[in-house]
Formats: sequence, structure tokens, C-alpha cells
Amino acid sequence: MEFRVDRQTLADAVAWAARTLPARPALPVLAGMLIEVTDQGELTLAGFDYEVSARAKDEATVTEPGRVLVPGRLLSDIVRNLPPQPVDIFTKGSEVVVRCGPAEFGLLTLPVEDYPTLPEPPARAGTVPGDLFATAVAQVTPAAGRDDTLPMLTGVRIDIEGDTMWLACTDRYRIAARELTWSPADPGFTAGVVVPARTLADTAKAIKRGEDVAIDLGGTADTLIGVSGGGRSMTSRLLDDQYINYRSRLTGTWSSVAEIRVAPFVEAIKRAALVTERGTPIRLAFTADEVRIRAATGDSARANESLGAQLTGDDIDIAFAPQYLLDGLAGIDTEYARLECSDPAKAALLTAIPDKKDDEEAPDEASDTGYRYLAMPVRLTS
Repeated sequence: MEFRVDRQTLADAVAWAARTLPARPALPVLAGMLIEVTDQGELTLAGFDYEVSARAKDEATVTEPGRVLVPGRLLSDIVRNLPPQPVDIFTKGSEVVVRCGPAEFGLLTLPVEDYPTLPEPPARAGTVPGDLFATAVAQVTPAAGRDDTLPMLTGVRIDIEGDTMWLACTDRYRIAARELTWSPADPGFTAGVVVPARTLADTAKAIKRGEDVAIDLGGTADTLIGVSGGGRSMTSRLLDDQYINYRSRLTGTWSSVAEIRVAPFVEAIKRAALVTERGTPIRLAFTADEVRIRAATGDSARANESLGAQLTGDDIDIAFAPQYLLDGLAGIDTEYARLECSDPAKAALLTAIPDKKDDEEAPDEASDTGYRYLAMPVRLTS
């Protein structure tokens, strides 16, 4: 095997494939990165840990096609530190030589014949704009659970009905959900799957901006999802598809509806959180035209700040874990947010208020951003 490739092209491809390399591989060959070049000038790098696979495809100048397996993390470290010059990679005996300008490295190859066959993704289900998909995934994944003893809660639930896709995460104390429009291959396609949140978040973040993302999903018997775009692809095993009926919980009758500017609200919460300890909530007292933000740690420190807000309905005094509030507000990219409550002990709903256009006196309520964030408050003791 012998080929030449642009250093940045190689670095991007290696970084993508290295994402799946296990820290403690079950088999030594799983620590390897597969490098394959064809006589058509196609370079493929891949990693696989039996749960997730990642493949990067790019162009290279190929002198001799072939495939080898090399220590993946070491190759990643080497490529990341190469000078900005073309990279030559070729086999020499039992070594793979990486040469870039004056720098040369030799890596002992791993037995490529022992490397497991990479899984093939299911059938193409449809496509969605990459920027939209990345934004939606970033909005919901902060609410995913971290407890591996409850695998379902560590995933992103993806529901598809025709041209509508919903993504949702919950850790039992909050729900983050996003509705968006996508382009299904079959207008009647439906699906409901749970994908590991960390894997999906890393993938959505790493796919090149401006590219369409293809989603590969099969029937009920399939255990994989495929996500690809811009020469990058991944497959991941699916988690158990049992999931709470989150959509029914995102609707309700709210006796108090507050509207507030997002940016100053976020800054005020961050300031108040400076005096909180782990488990200490931030208290929000909404009245007709303001919200009072308070926090305290015993008698040692306190914070008190007021902001302008518009309240419709009953005054309400409610408390939340500060990070839960900040995670929800981070998913809102409009100027104003809406917080809907019915009781200080019941879940409250945070949504975005669509920005009004220059020629409008009020925002267009029909242009819903599709984002919902439901959070359980902390019970107030006094």
C-alpha cells in the first residue's frame, strides 16, 4: 500500500475514525484503525468497537492500493502533530511508514485479517439539513441521563412520522424535545428508536456544516442506525425502544405564563448560582412586570436580583436547579423565552418565543421553533 494525501484532509479523517476507538478494547485489534485505499483514489479510514463504527472517506493519490491496520490512537497523535505538508503513507515490511516533510514515523501493523467486518447501515430512510440536525441534537442531549443502569434514559428518542421528526431526551427530572421537518425517502415512513445520546451528539457535531445528513433506519428487526454526510458516516447499535410518552407531558393548562429576555435572564442566573452549593436551587418569583431571582447558601452568602418580565395569570414563586435552567435556556436562540407554570411543585415548560420580523408588531406565533423543555422544580421549604 502506498498513497499521498493532504495533511489536513488526513487529520480530519483520522479524527473522525478515532472517535470510536475504545479506551480498553475487548480485543487488541479493536485498538486499531483500518486504512484502505483503492486504485480509484479513494481513501477510507475506519474504527469499530462492536457498538459504534465510524468511517471517513476522502480522495488521495494512490500509487498502490491496499489495506492495513495500525494502532489508532498513536496514529491520531502523530497526524495531529505533523507539519503542514503532504503526507506519504506506505508499507515497508511489517511497518506502516508515515512521512511528512522532514518527519518520519514507523508503526508496527496489527493483523488486519483478525479485524471484524464493519457493519453495513440499514436502508436509507431520508435526509435532513446538517445544521438543523446538529442544532436539534444539541438542544435535547443535555437532558439525557448519565446512569448506565438505566440505558433507555441515556439515549435520544427519535420518532418519525412522514416528514416530521421528533428528538427527545429525559433523565426523569426534565424532558428536552425538538420537532423538525425532514425529507423521508418514503412519505409513509414511521419509526421510533433510541440512540445513545453521546454517540449521536458527537456525530452531529462533527459532520461538516452545510452538508445534508442521511439517516439510515430499517424495520423493527434492525438493531442499527446509520448517520452520514460529507464523506463521514457512522453506525450505532440501538438501545431498547421502550420510552415514556414524552409528547403528552409537553402539553397542559398553565395558570402562569411569563415572558422574559433570554440573554439577561441567563446572566442573572449565572450570577445567582455563584452563591449556591450542590443541590441548592435558584428561586424565581414572578409578578406582573418583573422576576426576582434569589439564591442563598445558609447564612454565608446570598444573591438577589430583579429583571423586567411580563406575567400573564397568577403570581408564582418557583425554584429550579440552576444548571437545569441554564441547559433549557441554552436551547433557545430567540430573544425572548416563555416559562409556563401551574404550581410551584409541578413541572414547568420553557419554550422560545419566535422573533418578530421588522414589519410585524408582534411575533408570529405560528412560526414555532419546535423546541420544548419541561423541568421539575425543587420544592420550596419556606
